[in-house]
Amino acid sequence: MSIKKNDFVEIEFIGKIKETGEVFDTNIEKEAKKAGLDLKNLKPFIFSVGHKMLPLGLDKDIIGKEIGKDYIINLNPEDAFGKRNPGMVKMIPTKLFHEQNIDPQRGTQLNLDGQLARVLSSSSGRTLVDFNNPLAGKVIIYDYKINRSINEEKEKIDSLQEFLFRKKFDFDITENILTFKVPKEIEQFVNLFATKLEEILGLKIKTKVSQEKKKD
Repeated sequence: MSIKKNDFVEIEFIGKIKETGEVFDTNIEKEAKKAGLDLKNLKPFIFSVGHKMLPLGLDKDIIGKEIGKDYIINLNPEDAFGKRNPGMVKMIPTKLFHEQNIDPQRGTQLNLDGQLARVLSSSSGRTLVDFNNPLAGKVIIYDYKINRSINEEKEKIDSLQEFLFRKKFDFDITENILTFKVPKEIEQFVNLFATKLEEILGLKIKTKVSQEKKKD
């Protein structure tokens, strides 16, 4: 059976930079160990095909593929992490970093207002910062295998919760309505993703405030 858009599947993969062969991401333990990557929470990835939960070129490539077979694809920057944009290289007064107790050394990666940034150079007066994705402009190779198709509704919903919320909340499904039970302070955040969830699942999304906070 070949994979179609909207199918939920579980995959394992290795992502490499073509120019250097460096592994920058994988969910296969032995490959992560070899590359010196973080092994925490390492597991196969479950997602809905065709909804940009993976780099665009990889997401498209999975359509038509079969479960259990090994595949490899080369992605140009526009189908992977985008082309480098010179306009995303900014000069920032160094004193702004010092005011936040940050020493902006060359090569340091920072999270600035939710954006990953890398320091290109720094002096006492000015710091040059690159807001491009570190993989922007690079040709990427993915080796991947589709382990299985996901058919159980709870597993589909939990996979989307992990991807979108980084948490899993209790939920009920009644008459084509999916209701998440969430703490009050999380309700607005969950509702931000309602349209996307409805598109993927074909269910109406609602929230109900629970009395207790759900643990991570």
